[in-house]
Amino acid sequence: PAVSCTMARCSPDALPSSLARPQPTDIVSAKVGDFKKRRKMSKSTQTFCELAAILLLVASSCYGFMLPTARTKVQTALYILKSQNVTVLHSNEDDEFTQLSASAAASDNVASTAGALVPTTNVVLESSNSNSHNSKRRGFDLMWCSGEYCKESIRERVVGEDNKLVFDGPATGQVCFMWNDEDQCLVDKEGAAVVEAAAVIGAATVSVLFLVKQNDEELLQTAANAIRELTDYGVNVFLEPDMAAMIEYKYGVRNDNVKLFEPRTSPGFGGNHVPIDDKWMAEFSQYDAFSDDEELWCPVDLICTLGGDGLLMHANVMFQGAVPPILCVAGGSLGFLTPFSRDEMVEAIRVSLGMVGGSGEMPEHLCADRDPVAIKPYDVLRQNDHYFNGGDHNSSEGSYSGDAVPKFSFGLGNRICLSMRMRLECKVINREGVVRARFNVLNEVTVDRGSSPYLAALECFCDNVHLTTVQADGVIFATPTGSTAYSMAAGGSVVHPAVPAILVTPICPHVLSFRSMIFPDSVVLRCYVPDDARADASVAFDGRYRRVLHRGDSVQIQMSQHPVPTINRVDHSADWLGSLKRNFNFNTRARQRPL
Repeated sequence: PAVSCTMARCSPDALPSSLARPQPTDIVSAKVGDFKKRRKMSKSTQTFCELAAILLLVASSCYGFMLPTARTKVQTALYILKSQNVTVLHSNEDDEFTQLSASAAASDNVASTAGALVPTTNVVLESSNSNSHNSKRRGFDLMWCSGEYCKESIRERVVGEDNKLVFDGPATGQVCFMWNDEDQCLVDKEGAAVVEAAAVIGAATVSVLFLVKQNDEELLQTAANAIRELTDYGVNVFLEPDMAAMIEYKYGVRNDNVKLFEPRTSPGFGGNHVPIDDKWMAEFSQYDAFSDDEELWCPVDLICTLGGDGLLMHANVMFQGAVPPILCVAGGSLGFLTPFSRDEMVEAIRVSLGMVGGSGEMPEHLCADRDPVAIKPYDVLRQNDHYFNGGDHNSSEGSYSGDAVPKFSFGLGNRICLSMRMRLECKVINREGVVRARFNVLNEVTVDRGSSPYLAALECFCDNVHLTTVQADGVIFATPTGSTAYSMAAGGSVVHPAVPAILVTPICPHVLSFRSMIFPDSVVLRCYVPDDARADASVAFDGRYRRVLHRGDSVQIQMSQHPVPTINRVDHSADWLGSLKRNFNFNTRARQRPL
């Protein structure tokens, strides 16, 4: 049988070890067959053919042209191989190498130096653009795997016979929602848009839960006026019992559409250290999931908070499971998470409930057979002192305002943009493996030394792999939403709310090399108090429900199944960047003058 040497594009590692040397990846290299094993041949002749073949392969270019020096070496190698009765085959008949091969075959020098008969050997050469290599490659599939199970990959896929790995798209994006209830209708009654009774037309009612900052007379007055207006539109307004009594007593708001929102505990959440008079977390059970689907029921379509960021944190405590969309209206001192102003609150609620389009017109899927309701247009792009920086009002000082036309308009096309704010599910587990507490946190869970005078000694693990030993005042496990809270004050990174990540930020570490870290949301983190720790530690969940961690106790942190969806005024990037500039004066300085 003929001995063959196959030529293909490969890395320099494919050369025989005795001949391997650094080569550019665009030079054709070869895997030479074992001449001695396939055909008995003298050692000198074998080595002679191997060297000639390697010289031929390395000197030739894979793009159909050769340098003058390479052309001379190729022609010399061809003479050598022809003199040993080696038949040279090439897959591309048009390139320069084939012409040199034909020239060598026609040379009289080859015939005169043939000498003694040598066993016939074939050298098959394949150029980089050859289609003669038709061997089928094995394919493979991609999947996502955890310690417990594997599932089909979400955005990674394999394309083509060459097993190319590609992404279907980005990991996250702008999330929007749009109501799809076609039964709800709006009618014009005495100049106001109202919802017909559900008993008459079988329509779905709309409802909103109002959460108002306590002990603020101005905000209570604003809330009372908004409740009157919304109830006239036929919206069911839910209030906490104390707030409902105060609104009725002080401002005379009394309507059948004003309903009480009774507190409900969240089964499976809370802890054995929570006071029994806590109306949200007092009833703690050992079940990891909700015991009854009825417990997940929520009577409202929307939550409206009128206050500061703390009111959003209160809504997080109220809804430890699934959370309705939340519209945050500024009424506090800072308002990093509250993009809406008070004067646009009522119309923003109506747009969010699908009662009116963002341009002030009826949604197309509502009341197609009725006349449009004449209402005041709602221009969501109008500038207000709360959301925008006021344009280029300080341009005379050389500064630059980056406020451009937003990408999205609020309610445009009946689509409402959301920020799906990730939460962390945190469990306190004792030495015996019993869950003693469980909370969903929106900002961060903090493990620190508490009232102890000693450094906190903690062992941290990531997916059961030892991460580091913490010797510091403590460590913060934060969400992207919490990255602008305690974590930022401790030196952590500022993270976009759409990034699926968990931040680990040390609090005053006793070494200079301990820096903030960011992990994907797929990991499970665990912080453990070792037996040789000098003192117990302490843990707090969004600054609340603090409890002691004894030696042997641990805190397990992972992504929660239920995010907190907050409604964007423009989109998640514009709202977030606007808050950074407005509240933190992010990277603000006088613009450098041109030369």
